[in-house]
Amino acid sequence: MDIKEVILTRKSVRTFDKRKITLEDKEKICAYMQNIDNPYGIPVKFLWLDSEANKLSSPVIKGEDDYIAAKVPNVEHCEEAYGYSFEKLVLYAWSLGIGTTWIGGTMKRAHFEAVAQTGADEIMMCVTPVGYPSEKKSLIDKTLRSQVKGDERLPSSEYFYEGDFSHPITSEDEILELVRWAPSAANMQPCRVVKDGNKYHFYKKSKARYKKNASWDVQKIDMGIALCHLMSVVDGDFEINDPGISLPENVEYIATVVAK
Repeated sequence: MDIKEVILTRKSVRTFDKRKITLEDKEKICAYMQNIDNPYGIPVKFLWLDSEANKLSSPVIKGEDDYIAAKVPNVEHCEEAYGYSFEKLVLYAWSLGIGTTWIGGTMKRAHFEAVAQTGADEIMMCVTPVGYPSEKKSLIDKTLRSQVKGDERLPSSEYFYEGDFSHPITSEDEILELVRWAPSAANMQPCRVVKDGNKYHFYKKSKARYKKNASWDVQKIDMGIALCHLMSVVDGDFEINDPGISLPENVEYIATVVAK
C-alpha cells in the first residue's frame, strides 16, 4: 500500500485475533520506531511492552498481543510532536497488516507509566495495543465506534478554508481529504486548515464540552496527527509563524506547512 491508501484505509482496531506478532513484523516495527522523527525536533521514545509479563490490559481491548507506549519530554509543543510521531508508527503498523488504536484513558495509567519507566520530566500520553485484526469485532468495539461515529467526518466546508475563515472550501481536494480523515480523540475533529496559495495554516478548534487534561492538551495531539497526514504526502517546509488571520471563537493557530 502507498501512504495515501494506508491513511484512507486505516481504522482503529480494538478486537484482535490473539495471534502472536511474527518475529519479522516485530523486528520491522521496533527498527522503525527507533528512527521516527517529527518537524518539532522533539524526541519521542517508543517502547514495546510485553502485555503478559507486565500484566497490561485495557477493558475496551480484546485479544491483543502486546502494547507500544511512547514518552516525550514535558516541553512546549510536546503534544503536537507526540501526535505526529505516534501517527507515523500507527500508519507503518497498518501497512504491515497490524492493528492499533490510540488509548489515553481506558487503561490503568499509573501502571503503564511505571512499566514504561516514565521520568518526572516526561509524559506518556498514550499507548496502543498491537496485533492482527480479528474479522469479528467485540460488542464493546462496535459500541465505541458507533458512539463516536468513527466512520464519519465533518464535511470539507467545516474543515477547510481559502485565504481566511470566511471562505469555506466546498470542492474535494485529494490532499486535504487525507487531513480530514485524520483520527482524533472521541472523533471531535478539532483540525481546521486555511489554505493560502502554497501555505497550509493549521488551527485547533476546541469544543465547548472539551476539557483539557491537567498535564497536556489531547487536542494538540490530534493536531500533530493531522499535520502528519499532510506532511506524509506534501513536500514542504514546517514553520510556526502565525499569519494573523482573524479567528472564529475557540480557534487557535498551531503551525504552517509551506509546500515546495
